[in-house]
Amino acid sequence: MKDVAALAGVSLKTVSRVVNGEGAVAAELADRVRRAADQLDFKPNRAASALRRRDGKTRTIGLLLEDVSNPFSATVLRAIEDVARKRGVLVLAGSLDEEVETERALALTLVERRVDGLIIVPTGSDQSYLLIERRSGMQIVFVDRAPRLLDADSVLSDNRDGARSGCEHLSQSGHRRIAFLGDLRSIATAEDRFQGYLDSLRSHNIAVDERIIVHDLRSIDAAQLATRALFDLDAPPTAIFAGQNLVTMGAIRALRQLDLQRRVALVGFDDFLLADLLEPAVTVVAQDPRRIGQVAAELLFDRMDGDSAPSRSVVVPTTLVVRGSGEIPAGVH
Repeated sequence: MKDVAALAGVSLKTVSRVVNGEGAVAAELADRVRRAADQLDFKPNRAASALRRRDGKTRTIGLLLEDVSNPFSATVLRAIEDVARKRGVLVLAGSLDEEVETERALALTLVERRVDGLIIVPTGSDQSYLLIERRSGMQIVFVDRAPRLLDADSVLSDNRDGARSGCEHLSQSGHRRIAFLGDLRSIATAEDRFQGYLDSLRSHNIAVDERIIVHDLRSIDAAQLATRALFDLDAPPTAIFAGQNLVTMGAIRALRQLDLQRRVALVGFDDFLLADLLEPAVTVVAQDPRRIGQVAAELLFDRMDGDSAPSRSVVVPTTLVVRGSGEIPAGVH
C-alpha cells in the first residue's frame, strides 16, 4: 500500500479508503490510486485486513463435506453458498473422503485461517479436538451427522424412519426377501438406515438373512458387484433396499446387466439426477439436501450474530417418492 501511495502521489490513508471502498475520496484521486494499484499488480490481503477491523471478521466460513462431487454434498454446498452470498460471505469448501485425520487437519487449518464459522459433515467419532475453538467463540454447525464429545448444533435427516418407510413400501408389495446394500457401518447415517431396515423386517415378522445383507460399499462398482453376487444365491432376493445414492446406481447397473430391472423391486435412499427418466423410474427415499444446507447456514449465521440459546438438533424429514421400481410385486416372472 505504501508503494501504491508513493506512485499515485497520495497519502496511505487515501489508498486505504479506496481499497476498502470507504468513499470520501475525490474521483480523480481514486482513479490515480486504482491505476497505480493495477500498475503494481497490488491485491489487498483480506485476511490481514480483517485482523485490523473492529469485529475481526474475515467474511468467510469453512464447509467440510464427505465428497463435494457427490450429488447430496453438491446440493448442500450450493444451498449454503446461496445463503452466504446474500451476506457477502465466501464459502471455503473441502472433501473429507471419510478420513478422520483429514477432518481434523482441514478443520484446524480453516480455524487458523480465521474463518468466521464452520459447517462440518463429521467423519470420526470424536469432535472434541474443536473444544478449545468452541470455548473461544468459534461457531460450528454439524450437518448430516451429529457431533460426538462436543456440544454443538446439528442439522440431520430422519435416516432411520426414512429407511423404515422405504422397506415398508417393499413389504406392502408382498416382498419378504429384501436385500440391504449399505455404506460403511462406521458412518452414523449408514447404521441408522440399517436399523430402519431391521425395524421394518421385525414389524412384518420377516427373518433376518445375513446372506442378503451387504455393508461397507463405497462405490458404484462395489455395489454393482455385490448386487450381482446376490443373484448367485440359491434363494436370491425379490427386492433390494439400497442405503445410499451411489449404491443405488450400482444396483441399477447390475439389475440391468442381469435383465432383472422389471422383476426385482428396488428402493434407494437418496434421490439422484435422472432417476425419474430410467426404465423403470427409480423409487427413492428422498432427503432434502437443499433444505438441510439452508437450515445449517441460517443456524450458523444466527449463532455468529449472537444467538446464545442451547445447542439444538434440527431433523429434516424424508419423503418417499414413488416412481415404479419399488412397486414391482413379489413373484413377477
